[in-house]
Amino acid sequence: MNLAMYHERLAEVLASTHSDKVPYPIGLRELEVVRRAPVGSGLVRITFGGPELEGFVSHVADEHLRLIFPDDTGALNLPERDGLSLRWTAPRPISREYSVRRFDRDANELDIEFVLHPGGLASEWAATVQPGERIHIAGPPGGVVVPDSYDRYLLAGDITALPAIARWLEMLPRSARGWAVIEVADASEEVTLDAPEGVVVQWLHRGDAAPGTTDLLEVAVRAIDLPAGERVYIWISGEAGSIKPLRRWVRAEAKSARGDHLITGYWKRGVTDFDDHD
Repeated sequence: MNLAMYHERLAEVLASTHSDKVPYPIGLRELEVVRRAPVGSGLVRITFGGPELEGFVSHVADEHLRLIFPDDTGALNLPERDGLSLRWTAPRPISREYSVRRFDRDANELDIEFVLHPGGLASEWAATVQPGERIHIAGPPGGVVVPDSYDRYLLAGDITALPAIARWLEMLPRSARGWAVIEVADASEEVTLDAPEGVVVQWLHRGDAAPGTTDLLEVAVRAIDLPAGERVYIWISGEAGSIKPLRRWVRAEAKSARGDHLITGYWKRGVTDFDDHD
């Protein structure tokens, strides 16, 4: 896809009545860490900058990119540029996938928020990285573009989905209506959200239960009364096993048509660098 075709496809989906994926020109960039800041007690925000952010593409709330890390020997394997795409060569680069929290073209800054947890390659990197350090990022490869024409929006997820939900709420029209349901450990992990007045935000506290082991999200989403006759866009992300029942619910009970929902497992208990496609 050339740049002209990409812009045409983006405009086409935005003007339509259903969501669809739009591929982006995929970049490989070496960026510098500008600052690090806590976001509640569960997340840390890393802000990146540098001249290679020129031309970065960002349009949707849940688009992802990959941070590329050295292997155990310290060697850095990078994908190869191939026109407007990338070719991932062997040995495959060590990378981890994260949502774009914010891209500010004027300030030339990119924010990514990391869940803090022991044993995670990217999490432990984010917890200790210092301004001035550099890292390569690849992507985003595209995003599911959602028109503003829906009557309501239902957004739900655990703390790994919180950065995307926060961006979703910021990007929605101020007239938007709907629900945002977010599972966190406790009130210390809650963050301030810029939600439209018509979007009801519900925080779920799992307490001492391990992440990804409760049915809090499923129960809360099922309890929402979706108005008959209204078009609702449903977006749900989190631990793959805990949201599996909602995959069935969204089709069999919510009667959501293809293109009116996206359910994605952001991670899976016991699996490193889990990759899921709805």
